[in-house]
Amino acid sequence: MQGAKQGLQLEIRHEGASAGRRDNAGQSFARKRLAIPVVLLLLGLIIPFVITVGPLRLSVYRLVLIVFFLPCVVWWIRGMAGRIRLADLALLFLCFWSTLSFTVIHGPGMSLEAGGILTLETMGAYLMARCFIRDAESFRLMARLLFVIVGAMLPFAAYEAVTGQNIMREIFDAIYPSYRDVFKDPRWGLRRVQGPFEHPILFGVFASSAIALTYLVLGYRKSFMKRLLMTLVVGATSLLSLSSGPLIAAGAQAVLLGWNGILHRVTSRWKILAASALAMGLLVEMASSRSIPRILISLFAFNTSTAWNRLRIWDYGSASVLKHPFLGIGLNDWERPAYMVSSVDMFWLVPAMRHGLPSGLALQLAFFAVFLGVLLKKGLDAQQQQYRIAFLICMMGFYMSGWTVHFWNATYVLFIFLLGSGVWLLDARPESDDAAAAPQTLRRKPLYRRNAPLPRRQPVAPPGGP
Repeated sequence: MQGAKQGLQLEIRHEGASAGRRDNAGQSFARKRLAIPVVLLLLGLIIPFVITVGPLRLSVYRLVLIVFFLPCVVWWIRGMAGRIRLADLALLFLCFWSTLSFTVIHGPGMSLEAGGILTLETMGAYLMARCFIRDAESFRLMARLLFVIVGAMLPFAAYEAVTGQNIMREIFDAIYPSYRDVFKDPRWGLRRVQGPFEHPILFGVFASSAIALTYLVLGYRKSFMKRLLMTLVVGATSLLSLSSGPLIAAGAQAVLLGWNGILHRVTSRWKILAASALAMGLLVEMASSRSIPRILISLFAFNTSTAWNRLRIWDYGSASVLKHPFLGIGLNDWERPAYMVSSVDMFWLVPAMRHGLPSGLALQLAFFAVFLGVLLKKGLDAQQQQYRIAFLICMMGFYMSGWTVHFWNATYVLFIFLLGSGVWLLDARPESDDAAAAPQTLRRKPLYRRNAPLPRRQPVAPPGGP
C-alpha cells in the first residue's frame, strides 16, 4: 500500500519524467503515460454495469471515484493539485447546499444516499482532473484516450443506427446486468443510437465532447487532412444519436473551430466574435417579439413539438425556482400541466429547481470561474494557446447544449471531469519558446548561426577603379 501511494504521489508531482521541461515548482513533468486513475475513470464511463449494493446503485465509474476520492481530497488540500481556486470552493458549496436541501426536504437517510452520490460524482470527478491533469502532456494524453473511446464506438453505433440492434449494450449485458434498452422513434429512417448509455442524448453528448479536443489537441502540428479525418470520426459518432442537444454541441464547436481556423492570423478574432454576437443579440431583442432563448430553442430543436416542450420546461421550471428559491423541491415532482412529462431537459435549470438558487448559482460560478480564468490567461506558449482554445470550445459546446438537455450519470461525470481538466492552464507557464512550439511552416531560418564566425569583410575598391 505504501508503495502504491508513493507511486500515485509521483504521478501527481510529475516526477521521473524527461528532463528539459518543468512545472511551476521546477520539477520535470513530461510524462509518457496517462495516470491510471484517469484511464480507469474514462473507460468506466462506457461500461454500463448496474451494481447494486443495498439501497445504492453503483457503477464502474462510481467505484473508481470511491477508491480515489479521499486521496484526491488529501492531495488537493496539501496543494499538490495547485492552489485552491474559486471554482473548487463553488463546487464544494454546491455539494454542501444540495446535501442540506436533501436533509431538510427528505431527511438524513436521503441526504446520505443522494447527497453522497452527488458529492462523489461532482468533487470526485473534478478533483481527479485537478490532481492528474496538470500539464499539456497529460491533457493531450487524456484527449487521445477520449478520441480512442469515441472512435471505437463508431462501428457499433453505425450498426445500431441501421439495424436497430444495440450490440454494445448486449455484449456488456451478457457479462453483467446493464442498462435496459430504450426505444425511441426513428429519425431520418435511422434508430437513435443509445450505445452503452441510458439514453441516446447521453451518447451524443459524450461523443461530441471530443470534437474540439481532437481537432486542436490531437491535431496540433498535424496536417489539415489528418486533423479533419480524426474530427469527422468523432462528429459522425455524435450525430448518430440524432438528438438536438448533441447536434447543438457539435455544431457550436464546428462553427467556433471554423472561425478560429479562418481568422487564425487575426489576434482580436474572439473579441470580434463576442462583439458581433452581442450586437446581434441586442438587435434581435429590439426587433423581434420573441426572446433570444425562445428563438434559439425553436431554431435548434429537432422538431416543433420538441421546441415548444423546451420552452414550457423553462417557463414552469423557472416558476418552480421562484416559488422555492432557498432549498428547492428536492426530488419531489414539479408543478406543470398534466400533458407535460416529468423530465427536465435543461441541465442548468435542474440544480436550482432541486436545491434552490444557491446551488444553481454555485454551478454557474464554478463554470465561469474556470472558463473566464482560462480565457483571460496570459503568457502561454503556442501549444498551450491551442490547448486553451480547444478547452474553451469544448466547454462552450457543453454550455450551449446544457440549455436543451440534461447531463446525468456518466455524462455529468465527464462534464465535471473535463471542466477540471482545464484548470492546469491557470497555473501554466511557457514550456518552450513560441518558435519551437509553432508549426514548421511558420518557422523562419535564422539570418546567422549563433557563435558562427562573421564573414570576413572584403576591401572596397575606390571609385574609378584601382
